[in-house]
Amino acid sequence: MDSYTAGDASVPLLNRTIGDDFETVVQRFPEREALVEAGLPGHPPRRWTYRELNDDVDLLARALLAVGIGVGERVGIWSANCAEWTVLQYATAKIGAILVNVNPAYRTHELEFVARQNGMRMLVLAPDDRNSDYVAMARAAVEHCPELRELVFLPGNNETDPQLSLREGVPQSPGEWSWNGLLEEAAVVVPEALAERMAGLDPHDAINIQYTSGTTGFPKGATLTHHNILNNGHQIGALLKYTEEDKVVIPVPFYHCFGMVIGNLNIFSYGGTAIIPSRSFNPAAALRAVQEFGATSLYGVPTMFIAELALPDFDSYRLETLRTGVMAGSLCPIEVMKRVIGEMHMKDVAICYGMTETSPVSTMTREGDTLAQRTESVGRTMPHCESRIIDPLSDEVVPRGEIGELCTRGYVVMKGYWDQPDKTAEAIDAEGWMHTGDLARMDQDGYVVVEGRIKDLVIRGGENIYPREIEEFLYQHPDVQDVQVIGVPDEKYGEELMACIILKPGAPALTVESLREYCAGRLAHYKIPRYLELRESFPMTVSGKIRKVEMREEAVKRMGL
Repeated sequence: MDSYTAGDASVPLLNRTIGDDFETVVQRFPEREALVEAGLPGHPPRRWTYRELNDDVDLLARALLAVGIGVGERVGIWSANCAEWTVLQYATAKIGAILVNVNPAYRTHELEFVARQNGMRMLVLAPDDRNSDYVAMARAAVEHCPELRELVFLPGNNETDPQLSLREGVPQSPGEWSWNGLLEEAAVVVPEALAERMAGLDPHDAINIQYTSGTTGFPKGATLTHHNILNNGHQIGALLKYTEEDKVVIPVPFYHCFGMVIGNLNIFSYGGTAIIPSRSFNPAAALRAVQEFGATSLYGVPTMFIAELALPDFDSYRLETLRTGVMAGSLCPIEVMKRVIGEMHMKDVAICYGMTETSPVSTMTREGDTLAQRTESVGRTMPHCESRIIDPLSDEVVPRGEIGELCTRGYVVMKGYWDQPDKTAEAIDAEGWMHTGDLARMDQDGYVVVEGRIKDLVIRGGENIYPREIEEFLYQHPDVQDVQVIGVPDEKYGEELMACIILKPGAPALTVESLREYCAGRLAHYKIPRYLELRESFPMTVSGKIRKVEMREEAVKRMGL
């Protein structure tokens, strides 16, 4: 039997825009709770019904129309999780602007790259967060991004000081707005103008760009449509058996598909409640939110669940309302899965697999799957999708049980990489198959088991890191002659980065501490190498290519990892 499966297609896909779908849900459940942003202990949460959330979305959408944001123009969001993130997500969808997710860990040069690459017109950003001065970095980036004409400052971080929720970034030029200042512009746009804009949109329009590392060593903008991500969220919710009674705690970041699609788009399609436990992951805050709001579902990568289970006072949390959730990013150790099911009461927790380029989920476990199927595989093919495993050299489909490259086809496949048709053609073949770059096998029941990666992409704590980008940065160090970056195993994050460096003749010895200091503030924290190895040379093939696999094997053996 060939390694090919097609998901069930008996239930038609949605053929509407994100804005139209949201308004349908608002009409059905106007007074049900839609969104909760938990406060610090002792401080009240912020809460919205579907009617209230839709009112806020429409107000922002009209404000964006007032300042001239057109269909297809790019609006960036550079912030940790907050309610305003969600409001912007739906407001841009209603006016047909393309939301560009910017990783909050990015520094100035990374922001400049993505803003220039997609021609971003507006950037909405947090004033500060975890010692990051986003305002200063954004203002510096504007100098090098001619199309970036507007900065909008969100309210301050009320986690570190509740009073900061009253403070906003102070505009210093005509192209800068406070969040509330921008909302005031909505007064000049009538609701009928928004309705007219919405009526002219198509479900197959691009609506979101998410950046993922690529073979160039720099991020590529995976461009997704209403049809891609709305249907993926809806299908995931169907398999989780969501209804308007479900309440989902979302500690994963919105700038990832996990938070934005598996989180918001999923639960809002069913009239349930999305709960933001904290701006960035905090295990105690996540469990506190489950307990306080009676959540039925909890999301996370395996390391998040491990951190929650490891809390000294874990047994004090009342988690009996949980029944399901999503675990993604990497395979879950069987002992952890046993505890999640038994001690966190998540008997129906699902494993999801995919990539940004596939909206993101292309395979998923189902209710009733065995413990082994939920810990050894990434489930079966999603509805309206196809999966096959091919020989990477011949492109022939391999028999069941044999390892090859996993490929996906269906509505989930992205529109392409923004303004990179050559890279798009490398990823999506002429028949519409997305080549994942993952090595996998398919068992006799159609369950997919991921075995590794063809390329040497490093995945640290769910973050995709391509070593070339780090290498290009480290080449700027005055003492570095040559550098190769590899991933080595790590119990906590799955993988960590190691920089292997050849120093210039006569250069002083380099320590890992000084290297990390050099990177700090210039690279996102998760891209900073944890380990350093000084070398005289690198192993190479006859054709002159670096043998990174050999380097990794040597490092693992030497370090006892």
